[in-house]
Amino acid sequence: MSDSDPIVRFVGIGKTYDGVTRIVDDLHLDIRRGEFLTLLGPSGSGKTTTLMLLAGFETPTAGEILVEGRPLSRVPPYQRNIGMVFQNYALFPHMTIAENIAFPLSVRGVRAAERAKRVERALDMVQLGGFGQRRPAQLSGGQQQRVAVARALVFEPKLILMDEPLGALDKQLREQMQLEIRRLHQRLGVTMTYVTHDQAEALTMSDRIAVFHRGKIEQLDTPEQLYEHPKNAFVARFIGENNRLDGRLEAVTDGRCTIRIAAGDTCIDGTLVEPVRNGGAVTVSLRPERVQVCAAGHTIGGHPGCRMAGLLREIIYLGDHVRARVALTGNEEFMVKRPISEAHTLPRIGAAVEVFWTPEHCRAFAQES
Repeated sequence: MSDSDPIVRFVGIGKTYDGVTRIVDDLHLDIRRGEFLTLLGPSGSGKTTTLMLLAGFETPTAGEILVEGRPLSRVPPYQRNIGMVFQNYALFPHMTIAENIAFPLSVRGVRAAERAKRVERALDMVQLGGFGQRRPAQLSGGQQQRVAVARALVFEPKLILMDEPLGALDKQLREQMQLEIRRLHQRLGVTMTYVTHDQAEALTMSDRIAVFHRGKIEQLDTPEQLYEHPKNAFVARFIGENNRLDGRLEAVTDGRCTIRIAAGDTCIDGTLVEPVRNGGAVTVSLRPERVQVCAAGHTIGGHPGCRMAGLLREIIYLGDHVRARVALTGNEEFMVKRPISEAHTLPRIGAAVEVFWTPEHCRAFAQES
């Protein structure tokens, strides 16, 4: 098997508990060797169930999972050579850190001398050398999380699964651990599959992201492609911040479209992402950082079809950037995100303003049912 072949292949996987509701619905997914793949989605979307199916803690009701071409359906979890890191770390409180990390080696019959070498190496990998004789209660949350990662790595699995492992950490430590896990992955080259509902975490850590919704993958792509080129309204809404407007498709020419916005009966230009018939209901999506704001009647750039009038209601200071909240004609609201260096260029609160953008950043999708 070459390095270009997927290490894991989900083929038509389905999972239902009651025979009616499909938690995972006809899933086809290849996990590439050595990649960091994140399964991202809201609660109940099927992402954690997919991970549990791969780990062997759940059994599919349809389809097959292959690891390096071998079907897993008859392979128990302890024989799958897969490392697992849970949200609550699942460390044994009565064991030392070294004993916790050595546990997977003990159950595999690795000799004591070899176990000690591997434990020491694993501790060094997660920057916890010298902590082996402490117990979990003597470590911080971030240190316990590293121990859980070391335990998953120590028996040199082909694949490591992580189920929201940073969910219990505070924001600063969580962001630090995101980078540490990412660096560890890059250094070791082991295949990692990671579950989270945190979109920023997924964008920070992943080579690719699978966005789950109602048991299906809506889009599987790189972080940049997901953010800049979402394929439907759900992905656009779920990944990152968006300004959203509903309207009707008026005309399409070579992917460029004109949309009549319901609120305010205004026409704007955009880029049509999905096939929609003329007159069909669409949702327009615009990232706050792609929108400009200026005083009404000002002549700063922009295409005339990409402007809407409103009032500047609020400016919110957020350290490295500011957000301007604009109430548009028709009672819709827009958020505009600008770097702190441009804060002084914003009109005063209460001023009549226009928001504007270029059509390629205004993406139109079929409205979600």
